[in-house]
Amino acid sequence: MLEKTDIKTNTGVLKMSLDILFVHTNASKKIYQDLSKDHSAFEPPIWAGMLANHCRNKKFKVEILDCEVNGLDFIKSAQEISEAKPKIACFVVYGQQPSASSQNMEGATITSKELKKINKNIKILFVGGHIAALPKETLKDEESIDFVALNEGVYAISNLLKVENLNDETYLKKVKGIGFRNKENQIFINEPQSIVPKNLLEQDLPGIAWDLLPNLSKYRTAGWHSWSNNSEKQPFAALYTSLGCPYKCSFCMINIINRMNHADNISSQDSNMFRWWSPEFIIKQFDHIAKLGIKNVKIADELFVLNPNHFLKICDLLIERNYGFNIWAYSRIDTCKPQFLEKLKKAGVNWLGLGIENPDTVLRKEVHKDSYKEVKIIDVINSIRDSGINVAANYIFGLPEDTEESLKFTYSFAEETNSEMVNFYSAMAYPGSPLYLDAKKNGIELPKTYSGYSQHSYDTQNLSTSKLSAAEILKFRDEAWMKYHTNEKYLNLINKKFGSKAVDNIKNTTKIKLKRKLLGD
Repeated sequence: MLEKTDIKTNTGVLKMSLDILFVHTNASKKIYQDLSKDHSAFEPPIWAGMLANHCRNKKFKVEILDCEVNGLDFIKSAQEISEAKPKIACFVVYGQQPSASSQNMEGATITSKELKKINKNIKILFVGGHIAALPKETLKDEESIDFVALNEGVYAISNLLKVENLNDETYLKKVKGIGFRNKENQIFINEPQSIVPKNLLEQDLPGIAWDLLPNLSKYRTAGWHSWSNNSEKQPFAALYTSLGCPYKCSFCMINIINRMNHADNISSQDSNMFRWWSPEFIIKQFDHIAKLGIKNVKIADELFVLNPNHFLKICDLLIERNYGFNIWAYSRIDTCKPQFLEKLKKAGVNWLGLGIENPDTVLRKEVHKDSYKEVKIIDVINSIRDSGINVAANYIFGLPEDTEESLKFTYSFAEETNSEMVNFYSAMAYPGSPLYLDAKKNGIELPKTYSGYSQHSYDTQNLSTSKLSAAEILKFRDEAWMKYHTNEKYLNLINKKFGSKAVDNIKNTTKIKLKRKLLGD
């Protein structure tokens, strides 16, 4: 529910003149199946919070509605939006990781359709990674959507709000960075609008509008992240200290929100960019959440451990304050140097997420098209663990050159390494990634639904390879996940490091079997 109240309606929502309502929708049950009840995380909608702060600084009346954390279904969500009466309802379609944008289109599009049924006067705008990848297709496929933002949308959104008559096609065509549908159902894609340059981040993306979000005690982190905080999942906060990534991995779509070229053959590889806020600015965000009593913190940067002049300074400032945070952040194998680890640990970084993907050197070079550096993965993992930091290892099954033998090799490596947490993914052609363009070009089957892009949904549709079917890969992935998390060697490690609560959390998760359409369930 919206928590800012002057005059309440029957549903407890503001009855006021809003310029824009930023909406984070809810489809967790369909995306995560039975994991959604107790095991999936509820992450603060970071981009909604940043866009809201941008628009508020431009003197627009702004609110945020987080349907997921408030447990609103599609119909109730649409009713809440309608009661708020915003000029624009902006559906911010991101997720707990950048690749989640496509799967979160599931809840966003259903909610937008429900909203149009009950209130056709509210204009609907979509922004997010999926939309940036497929702006024309989104407008063509989803008649409930009036506008789309063509990249991250920061300037496009605030400029759109300056248009007095949102039905006036003449003025709409002048707003750079949007696509729109007119009264005659014609689709227009305008000229691109720039993304926020690094030197203007603090001015034009000045942090998250924390006060517009629900109480952070409602948000919960992933179970494994909580293990280093006495298995307490709540409260939870997440924030960015940087945006984007300088690399060009073929399976990744995160840089598509930097897109400035709307030709059909553009992917995230053509839009890679890395920007960061100053450490002095970022520490104020940490100061704020510390005052709110937050311990669990996710640094959502695609790569936090990248630029030492950036992240080490943030670590210094956190060490000075000694807030006792339980931080989870991401690194590449080849950017995580041993000399960084002591300072990261002292700053509160208890977990580093590593994109191992595939331990086979040949396959890794194939998917990391950026002159991937030779490193000994096991040595990096051991140095991280020796420093007292836990490893969250990410592996992908079904990359283009994978065979049955290489899948087994990847799993054996993971089991032998026995890291404190693993994610096993099946390779997915996320819109905006090079793999998506390759799949379209080669006629490889892609998801027919938005939820098909979820790793955990019933209708998951991962990629096939020349040697393996999508079903064979998904079956291997699900069995590998279960085998790893029921392995006594692994459970003994977790019990020794985190205690019985963590072990119980794992055992409760392994009781849930995901149903898969692809596997005949």
